[in-house]
Amino acid sequence: MEFFRIKKDIPFMRNALIFNAISALTFVAAVFFLLTKGLHFSIEFTGGTVMEMAYSKPADLEKIRKSVEGLGYRDTLVQSFGTAQDVMIRLPAQPGVNASQQSEKVTAALKADDPEVRLQRVEFVGPQVGDELAHDGLMALAMVVVGIVIYLAFRFEWKFAVAAVIANLHDVIIILGFFAFFQWEFSLTVLAAILAVLGYSVNESVVVFDRVREAFRDRRFGKLSTPEVLNHAITSTMSRTIITHGSTEMMVLAMFFFGGPTLHYFALALTIGILFGIYSSVFVAAALAMWLGVKREDLIKPVKVKDENGGAVV
Repeated sequence: MEFFRIKKDIPFMRNALIFNAISALTFVAAVFFLLTKGLHFSIEFTGGTVMEMAYSKPADLEKIRKSVEGLGYRDTLVQSFGTAQDVMIRLPAQPGVNASQQSEKVTAALKADDPEVRLQRVEFVGPQVGDELAHDGLMALAMVVVGIVIYLAFRFEWKFAVAAVIANLHDVIIILGFFAFFQWEFSLTVLAAILAVLGYSVNESVVVFDRVREAFRDRRFGKLSTPEVLNHAITSTMSRTIITHGSTEMMVLAMFFFGGPTLHYFALALTIGILFGIYSSVFVAAALAMWLGVKREDLIKPVKVKDENGGAVV
């Protein structure tokens, strides 16, 4: 499906060096903020207290959140689970205060607003659990990257695999750089968003690379150079890119504006990833493939012709 068709190829590769220089500077800045400021991890990684509260009627999450923050807890997570009457509260660990003391303090504040509220469960999540989550998250990220490399190397060619992985890691590091610079809370939902961005971004690269392979195999484009083939591939997928990413971003923005604090940073990470995913597929992945020397012969199997004696020659 196409909303429009661009008849003349846009010369994207003409300015590839300039845009990749911008990408390199952005990447370096993201790494700098990650090393100097670090990520602001949620209690899922640092440890804290988890409380489950039961209400007799649908809970007002915003009112609960303000009551908890009024006690001095800034980095709290308040969300429904199971039903609208059940609420989970995650509190960061405080020096010299145990889980029992935290739960009593919070429960008293919530009972002042609603005397019928009941404490169902309280549990302390230690930092060792956070270390395990961080380790498992990094392992998941590494496995996704390795899987992408293997998939692209088999489907296309190793030059495309290297270009796509560098472009995807570029997206991930920039997302982390944003979270480090603004000190946004980094939680498991944000990690899930980053893993989703990896798959989403590589899908865009695969679409472009697939069109590159088609152009190389099409006799109509036999006289085009590699940069011209890349320009044609990107231009011919522009309509699809706008439809796909526009539809996805509409859904993500709905989560961002109406999903509440629970989905806020998840949607924010997806938004950054989608925008930079489009950019990296065009100006990073395609340009890197060009500079790595991808050519028509890499994607077209040589035709074997039998000689007069029955032997195969290329």
